[in-house]
Amino acid sequence: MTSVFVLDYPLRLLPGLIVTAAAFLLLGRSAPVPRAVLLVLGFVLVRDTMTPLGLWTLGTAPHGALWLRFVPDAGVLVGLGVVGAAGAVAVAYGPRDLRGLVVWGRLGPRALATALGAAAVVAGPVLALLWTVPADTRGGAVPIALLPALAVLAFGGNLLEEVLFRGVLQGLLAGRSGVGPVRTVLLSGLFFAAGHMFLATTVTDLGWPVPAFTLVEGLACAWVRIRCGVLASTVTHGTVIFVLASGL
Repeated sequence: MTSVFVLDYPLRLLPGLIVTAAAFLLLGRSAPVPRAVLLVLGFVLVRDTMTPLGLWTLGTAPHGALWLRFVPDAGVLVGLGVVGAAGAVAVAYGPRDLRGLVVWGRLGPRALATALGAAAVVAGPVLALLWTVPADTRGGAVPIALLPALAVLAFGGNLLEEVLFRGVLQGLLAGRSGVGPVRTVLLSGLFFAAGHMFLATTVTDLGWPVPAFTLVEGLACAWVRIRCGVLASTVTHGTVIFVLASGL
């Protein structure tokens, strides 16, 4: 699986990333909104290409609860997490027209409690449903030795997703006149769910559980971002993904 990550994955991504990068550069700094959209589309390409290559697997239990598993290769998991974190830094501090949109916030005790509480609200009901069925119908067990690498992926990879959705896109929304906090949270959650529609309908055939789950997750992360910043929303997002992917 390491060869898939090092060779097949980049080669599969290359055509789409070239086209996306060319459009991003040609737009120039005077078009921050379409450039932000292109960054999100590039991320969707990077994420969804993991599916046909077997880097992760998504499914639903008999009652519709969503589960996910990542490839059981610690090196690949750490690599994906590191790449995600590096991409987050590049987005947050790279394009001049998008700088300042990412409000990091401070990850103190109150912010951490808020982030973990929101994660519990999102993941708790899903876990309660998953625990009612045997493990082999919801992805199977995950080796304990793999959990540290899985944590690197969960928080590093989702840092990039949070920088894009809760940093750049939500930052652009918050800066628009007439868009208050409630509307910003709702739009951020809806955009996040929309960013998973290809995953739900073309990359997989899982259907409604994917947008339903990601809408709830997106709303929770957007609310945490407004209260505490992107670091806290990353804790929320990363915790949810880690818990669901760890086979608890």
